[in-house]
Amino acid sequence: MSQNQQIVTNLWFDHNAEEAVNFYLSIFDNSRVVGVLRCGEAGPGPKGSVLTMTFELDGQEFIALNGGPAFKFSEAISLSVKCNSQEEVDRLWDKLLDGGTAQRCGWLKDKYGLSWQIVPAALEKMLKDGNPGRSGRVMKALMQMVKLDLKLLQQAYDER
Repeated sequence: MSQNQQIVTNLWFDHNAEEAVNFYLSIFDNSRVVGVLRCGEAGPGPKGSVLTMTFELDGQEFIALNGGPAFKFSEAISLSVKCNSQEEVDRLWDKLLDGGTAQRCGWLKDKYGLSWQIVPAALEKMLKDGNPGRSGRVMKALMQMVKLDLKLLQQAYDER
């Protein structure tokens, strides 16, 4: 973890935080469990069960909490992954989608209900292009996609 990371994302799971963390660790390189806090005699769960797991995905720190069924994930928050190639988009998309649901515009919801955006890093440059024709064509192509296709986005960007 970066010594400068002051803000850490907490992810609330019902009772499967450890399973979810292991799933995410299997997908992202440079990832590890940093620490585990287990319930004691006072609870709130069974003694010895996981209360929280601090973990890193590609060096970014997160905390997974077994908080119970009170709260569920929604698309109001998502984790966005910038990918350097179509191969990386495909690999992460396929792994995170296992047991989950594909959504539009590069979004998916994994089997734990957490929303992800799997995005080619080049997309930001294309959308921020000062030429409204170019950026508009890219946005139009993007809005028609489920999993993002860098080749098609680039074709829309290069179109004359």
